[in-house]
Amino acid sequence: MSNPPPKTDKRDTLVALEKTAQAAWAADRTFETEPAPLPEGVASYADFFESGLSMEEVQAKHPKWFGTFPYAYMNGSLHLGHAFTISKIEFAAGFERMRGKRVLFPVGYHATGMPIKTSADKIIREMELFGEDFAGHVQPAAEEEVVEVVEAPKAADPKAKSANPAKAKKGKLNAKSTGLEYQYQIMELIGVPKDEIKQFADPIHWLEYFPPIAKEDLSNLGARVDWRRQFLTTPANPYYDTFVRWQMNKLHQQGRIKFGERYTIYSPKDGQPCMDHDRQSGEAVGPQEYTAVKMEVLEWGPDVSGDVKQAVGGKKVFMVAATLRPETMYGQTNAFVGTGIEYGLYEAKEGEVWLVTERSARNMAFQGIFDGARGDLRKVASVKGADVIGTKIRPPFGIVPEVYVLPMEGVLATKGTGVVTSVPSDSPDDWRTLMDLRKKADMYKIKPEWAAVDPIPVLSTPKFGDMAAEKLCTELKIQSQRDTKLLAEAKEQTYKEGFYNGVMTIGDFKGEPVQEAKPKVRQQMMDAGLAVAYAEPESEVISRSADVCVVALVDQWYLDYGEEEWKAKAESLLKQLNTYVPETRHNFEAVLNWLNQWACARSFGLGSKLPWDPQFLVESLSDSTIYMSYYTVAHLLHEDMWGKEGKLGINVDDMTDAMWEYVLCDGAFPADSKVPKEKAAELKYSFQYFYPLDIRSSGKDLIPNHLTFWIYNHAAIFPEKHWPRAVRCNGHLMLNGKKMSKSTGNFLTMREATQKFGADAVRLTLADAGDDITDANFEETVANAAILRLHTACLWAEEMKESADKLRTGEFNEFDRLFQAETDRLIEAAYNAYDLMEFKEALKLGLYDFEAARNWYRQVAAQEYGGPGLHKDLIFGWIRANALLLAPFTPHFSDYIYRTILGEKGSVQSAPFPKPSAAVDPVAIEQLEYAKAVVDVLRSAETALARRKGGKGKAPVAAFDATKPKGVRIYVSSEFPEWQNRCVDIVQSAWDESTGTIDDVKMRAALTEAGLGKDKKAMPFIQLFKKKVLTTGKRAFGRTLPFSELDTIKLLIPHIKSQLKYDVIDVVAASEAKAKIAEGTVTEAEGWSTERVEASEPGAPAVQFWNL
Repeated sequence: MSNPPPKTDKRDTLVALEKTAQAAWAADRTFETEPAPLPEGVASYADFFESGLSMEEVQAKHPKWFGTFPYAYMNGSLHLGHAFTISKIEFAAGFERMRGKRVLFPVGYHATGMPIKTSADKIIREMELFGEDFAGHVQPAAEEEVVEVVEAPKAADPKAKSANPAKAKKGKLNAKSTGLEYQYQIMELIGVPKDEIKQFADPIHWLEYFPPIAKEDLSNLGARVDWRRQFLTTPANPYYDTFVRWQMNKLHQQGRIKFGERYTIYSPKDGQPCMDHDRQSGEAVGPQEYTAVKMEVLEWGPDVSGDVKQAVGGKKVFMVAATLRPETMYGQTNAFVGTGIEYGLYEAKEGEVWLVTERSARNMAFQGIFDGARGDLRKVASVKGADVIGTKIRPPFGIVPEVYVLPMEGVLATKGTGVVTSVPSDSPDDWRTLMDLRKKADMYKIKPEWAAVDPIPVLSTPKFGDMAAEKLCTELKIQSQRDTKLLAEAKEQTYKEGFYNGVMTIGDFKGEPVQEAKPKVRQQMMDAGLAVAYAEPESEVISRSADVCVVALVDQWYLDYGEEEWKAKAESLLKQLNTYVPETRHNFEAVLNWLNQWACARSFGLGSKLPWDPQFLVESLSDSTIYMSYYTVAHLLHEDMWGKEGKLGINVDDMTDAMWEYVLCDGAFPADSKVPKEKAAELKYSFQYFYPLDIRSSGKDLIPNHLTFWIYNHAAIFPEKHWPRAVRCNGHLMLNGKKMSKSTGNFLTMREATQKFGADAVRLTLADAGDDITDANFEETVANAAILRLHTACLWAEEMKESADKLRTGEFNEFDRLFQAETDRLIEAAYNAYDLMEFKEALKLGLYDFEAARNWYRQVAAQEYGGPGLHKDLIFGWIRANALLLAPFTPHFSDYIYRTILGEKGSVQSAPFPKPSAAVDPVAIEQLEYAKAVVDVLRSAETALARRKGGKGKAPVAAFDATKPKGVRIYVSSEFPEWQNRCVDIVQSAWDESTGTIDDVKMRAALTEAGLGKDKKAMPFIQLFKKKVLTTGKRAFGRTLPFSELDTIKLLIPHIKSQLKYDVIDVVAASEAKAKIAEGTVTEAEGWSTERVEASEPGAPAVQFWNL
């Protein structure tokens, strides 16, 4: 029998509220934000600028807030990870609206680059193979899988070109993440009907299909987006195209875009550079440059076949090794190869043949190292690494003229050339391997004489001397070349110490620091024809077209990131940028230290043409650095994302570079402008009002590229007053504690999440997921609990509205006063948390703690619990404050409470943040915390008594049964025991307030003098009190309570009775109990305990239980 479907009535009720609120916001155009009106007396925008009026004064009078997140790429639906990054701006936007600011939160759509064009081309090829309906592809039974697609409402098509726009399930998918072989299968998986897939052969159709879905999904989430400002990148929107051309021309004119031959990650299949956003894997991987040293083969090893020897003929053969340490080549004692690696012998320049791996040869072919056309490989033979063992070679610049090739277990075919030159004096790996080979020559199948050359010192360091490798291997007790972790540690120490503190001990540059000698030795080797420059990707890079990328040396346009003057400006911008957490700043600083030249153009894909060289397109990370400024004017230029002429009637051809310079950079108004000056000034006014950007929210993975480019480009293009103010970086979002993955099924799109839980429950769970740069977690149990909590809150608010006439009115009592003090404290604390964008903390304060405060008030004040009743003003004040505190997180719930329960005519989106009724009363808060703890203190004491038994030699404990009728007497003391006061005075006499320290010698002497030095009660008390003083300072000496403890407990008697079921509760002052016992008015036999009275202290009453 199948399980019954889960009940969704509570969720559905909340979703109905959400739809009502969203419809009202759309009808009222709630999130459409305009700049402040012109100052009084200013007749036009042109007059504003001609009069030299201050935009800063306008912003001070009409505060604004402008936040963005990186526009998403339009080859799929938005997923929960997008929602998490977006939520940071969304929550902040809600809060800033409540602060009375003009809030601008716009959204655009990224289409630049290769992914869409590559996928469209795949569809074309698959239609050629299988037909337009793909019926020609017969899927093997073993590959068949059932894919459940969540249907979604059709999104509106802004250009009316598509009769049936998208219903998407999964997010951005590719063959690698799904296991599917063909693009059409991926399209089916994300919910595209099979008969529509053929339309995606046109890249433009992707832009017609996915942006409306993104807009609908964000709207269903309740995002506070001004949709008038949406736009597409690329020439699909001609206005944005003019903006990108202006930006690139400006950078080119500043000399920040240059042309030249440089190393770049390159896709041979695509025939162009493969930048970060063009990659299926390997984002942020760059070229690693080596020195490729040529070791001439003097005599082949005994196992090299005759075929290999015949294939190379009489040509010179070189085994080529890639090294990062050319200055150490003097100390070569041998070379290493991997015995299981297959090497190739390739024709190089001038009739030479090089022995390297195919992977490295492929890289070399695109760097002009080999003769022939770029990318042309001519392989003459193959040879196994095991067969090369024993080959005699001549090491370039080596002190020893002839050495041998030996086996090494750690050689990788995926790094360098697969040939390793060995300098065992300086390399721990080399030294350990050489020692292993000498010990076990037979096992490794080598002749002892092949490993006979001893390590040769080449440099010396203060820390490790001239044999650093041997010293570290000995110190770290590295016993084998298989101790890879220890060897990696030794290598890092050796190389770092050698580079920064090493001095050459051999060669032409003997006595020079290693840092200075390194480039000189390298150049000498290259000049002698014994080495060449070689580069390869730092790790594997796969393009969107599934090509394994290489490093190519190509002529290209590049942004000169890293140039000293530009870098200094970028560092200046970062210095004043609020990054919220230190780790974000550290990450930016690290990137600024290594980032340099970045290719900004490509020849394939979608994008704006490079203005001065239109054979190239601007790449996807270079047209997306300052587009936040475009949002400020987009709605004035065009009325839809495609660039249909907008409200100002400005023709796209009239948005020249000079006009953009006037609008965005305060340039001169173009004399030949076809745009009327008043319209141009309105664009300029809108930009200057909303800029600078107040905050950008992004995943931390964009720090190495997009976000650092964002800093560089703002620093180059805009004056300092328009530099962005803050960036908030988050970690990746996990789902239920595990990495989100389409292939494992642990994945949710934004649409799936809102359909499953409703918008407010999703938003609340995103707020609860975390705020720092570490990975966060979306927990579905939290989302389900949020549904129940919000639904219950609605029901309770409705109940209070219906019973409002039964609630108490009039003056506040003590419970009312304490409750109000607590809500005031939480309101103030929540405001501060929102201000710091600490949303998890704001949620704790505004939801969980706020509800806990109400629940305690209900327990102590409700008539059904023996209390005086709930006060109407406080209850509805709490309902209002609760709705407002949660409005940034749960705007739909809050809007329902605001309109329906509280009867407000406007939307909660226009309501101000709640204010405390008065300054937070610390005495009331302390009293409240004390009162909240009373029941738990009594319950713990009762439980402890029930467990006690008379010990050996002790009087039996009187039986107490908590299940029978019972009473409790609570002794409340207003004074501490005299011996404690003496201890406190002694500690205070040894306390130095200026340094915050206690003179222990002075304190011990005073204790001895007072006769307390060995007191069994005094010493433990002294130690505890001393810790308190060192923690809290002077406040620790003020030990009297600022409220009446006796009155507080008496006030709680009905509450205590309802919670702990006592029949009798007697609250008495300790001083009064002492007097009665002394007078004989009461006796021990009547249940009055002298021991209990003596045990009571201020803040820690003593209790006595008995059965009736």
